Amino acid sequence: MSLEIPFKLLLLFSSFSFAGVPAGAATAGLGSQYAQLLPYNNQRTSHFFNVKTFGAQADGLTDDTKAFLSAWNKACQATGEVDIMIPKGTYLVGPLKFAGPCENVSKIIVHMKGYLKATTNLFKYGDGAGWVEFRWIEGLTLTGGGTFDGQGAKAWPYNSCSTDFNCKLLPTNVKFLAMNRTIVRGITSVNSKFFHMALVECKNFKGSKIKISAPADSPNTDGIHIQRSSSVYFSRSLIGTGDDCISIGQGNSQVTITSISCGPGHGISVGSLGRYKDEGDVSGLVVRDCTMIGTSNGIRIKTWANSPGRSAATNMTFENINMENVTNPIIIDQAYCPFASCTPMGPSQVKLSDIYFKKIKGTSLSAVAVALECSKGIPCQDIYLEDVHLELATGEKQVTSTCKNVRAKYIGTQIPPPCA
Repeated sequence: MSLEIPFKLLLLFSSFSFAGVPAGAATAGLGSQYAQLLPYNNQRTSHFFNVKTFGAQADGLTDDTKAFLSAWNKACQATGEVDIMIPKGTYLVGPLKFAGPCENVSKIIVHMKGYLKATTNLFKYGDGAGWVEFRWIEGLTLTGGGTFDGQGAKAWPYNSCSTDFNCKLLPTNVKFLAMNRTIVRGITSVNSKFFHMALVECKNFKGSKIKISAPADSPNTDGIHIQRSSSVYFSRSLIGTGDDCISIGQGNSQVTITSISCGPGHGISVGSLGRYKDEGDVSGLVVRDCTMIGTSNGIRIKTWANSPGRSAATNMTFENINMENVTNPIIIDQAYCPFASCTPMGPSQVKLSDIYFKKIKGTSLSAVAVALECSKGIPCQDIYLEDVHLELATGEKQVTSTCKNVRAKYIGTQIPPPCA
C-alpha cells in the first residue's frame, strides 16, 4: 500500500550542517585514505570536509548527529566545488537535515562509505518527516557504496496506516526536497521505518545502482516514491521491500524507470492518485526493461474512488516487462481501497488515457492476469495492449482478463485473450 503524502507534511524539515577543512590546507592533512577516495585535480578549486574531523566517533553507539551537522554547515558556506567524506564505520545519527541553498557552491559530492544507523526514538521525528533529508540544493551527488539503515523493525508496530485514513506517517529513510541536478549512485537503504527514498518537487534527478531491502511484510516501506517532480531517471537498481518497489505519485512529468529488479514487493505503481484535493497530473512516464519476481502486483495503476478533485494520468508506457510468479501482472484499479473495508463512494475523478502495455511476458499466480477496472464516472480512454504473453505459473489452465468501463485496443499476441 503506497500512501500519497500531503505536500505540507513533506515540507517539515529543519536546517542541517556539515563542516571541514579547505582542500588547499595541505594534502598531508587529508591523509592517504582521502587521496584514494578523491583523486585531487590541481585544475579545480575544491574544499574537503570529513565528518570525523568534526568529532564523529563512528562506533555505532555514540550519537554523531552534531558532527554531521557541523560539517555540512561549513561545506555549505564554502565556495566552488565541495567534497564531503563519510569514511567507513558505523554512525548512529538522526534526524539529519542537509539544507541549502549553498549560494557559492557549484557542486557538492557526498562520498558516503560508512554505515548510518537511524535513531529508533520516534519522538525525535516530525510527522511525515525524513530521517536524512536533502533540500534546496543545486548540483548534489550522493555516492560511495554506503548504507542507510532505518532500523525500522522497532517502528513498524506503530504503523496504523492499514486501518487509519489519517494515520501518523513514520520517517522516510532518505528524502530529497526541491532539489535540482541531483545524482544518487551506489547507495543502499535497508529497513526504513516508512518509505526508503522519496523525491518531492525535484528536477533533473538521476539514480542508479541503488539497493533497497526490507522484509516482505514490512508496512509502507515503498522503495522509491516520486511526487511533484520532473525529468527523473532511475536505472540498474535492485529493490525488495514490503510495499511498492517504485510508486509514482501525483504531479509528476517525464519520469523514466529502466532495468529495475523488483521483489519482494507490490510491483511498480502509478498512484495512489486522487486522494487529495488539487493534485497535479501525471504524464510522460516510461517504465521499461524491468523484472518483477514474486511480487503481489506487476504494473499497477491505482486511483481512489470518490476523488475530491479532478486530475489526469496520461501518456504512459510500460514496455518489455518480465513477470516471474506475479499475482496480478497487469492491473488498473480505479476503486482503490487499502483498508479492510470501505463505505460505498462515488467514482474516481482521475482520468486515465493514452496508456501502453507492450511486450509484457512471464507467469501469473492468479487466474486473472490482466485486470482493467476503470472509473464509471470517467472511463479509461486509449488503453493499448501489445504482445502480452502471460501464462499461469502452475501451467494448469489458461489465464483470463477482466475489464470494466474500458474498451482496450489490442495488437499482436494476446495471452490471456482480450476481454469479451
